[in-house]
Amino acid sequence: MRQTRVTENKPVTGGSGKAGTLFVVATPIGNLEDITLRALRILREVDLIAAEDTRHTRKLLSHFDIHTPLMSYYKEKEASRAQEIVARLLSGAQVALVSDAGTPGISDPGGILVQRACEQNIAVVPVPGVSALAAILSVAGLTEPSHLFLGFLPSKGSERRKLLRGLKNDPHPMVFYESPRRITASLGDCLAELGKRRAVIGRELTKVHEEITSGELAVLLAGLQARESVKGEFVVLIAGVRTLAPVRPDNLEDLLRWHREQPGVSLKDAVASIARDLDLSRSEVYQKALAVWKE
Repeated sequence: MRQTRVTENKPVTGGSGKAGTLFVVATPIGNLEDITLRALRILREVDLIAAEDTRHTRKLLSHFDIHTPLMSYYKEKEASRAQEIVARLLSGAQVALVSDAGTPGISDPGGILVQRACEQNIAVVPVPGVSALAAILSVAGLTEPSHLFLGFLPSKGSERRKLLRGLKNDPHPMVFYESPRRITASLGDCLAELGKRRAVIGRELTKVHEEITSGELAVLLAGLQARESVKGEFVVLIAGVRTLAPVRPDNLEDLLRWHREQPGVSLKDAVASIARDLDLSRSEVYQKALAVWKE
């Protein structure tokens, strides 16, 4: 009897001699109800699950009555285990990659294995789901179209402060993960290097003791420092630096000079904009613009 193996959308019959597929599977960061139906199907149907911590993943699999074989795949052994898993994939095995929680490759092991698989032209299929990054962004109330994800900040204080100092004038909201051991030190460095900022802090997201707080960074830091103990994993969002829009002058000549200094603005663009905004004739503005552009 031939063995049934999984592909991206449906099971197929194996034994064709083709390489298997590497599925990068997101798992819950706390609440087990957050796992997707697709993730459960794939975890049941693959030949092997490569897990950051097999003990942790075994609890998840037991909860859903899944009995797929496990192999450990943790940071310190990424290179050697990646070679072994790629060999299994080349032999036709279907493999799912999971981390302890969330999405592999996002501040968790996975990048090396994906690289090695791609080098061997092995199909790599994402099975999306929970991520602490997406979770905090969804409740932060951002209106900016982009953000800066920093993963975990450096554990060494001097390196952490140097990184933050370089981001002091960055307009993008920044997001990072932090452990309970370093959260107050990291937030203290953020306050020292970035100054007064709005922040959103998520602790134990989706878990029983989930806590999401927002407000001034200094106030949130003081609240954590006042606790007898700080527990749980953290994800922190800090607002980017606010840039004030330049004020346009009222004087026509100065207004033309202001337009002249703006990137990508031509004389024609400036004339059209000023004539429209001030309800002036284009010919009048154009004559003034010619003189200003010749300065």
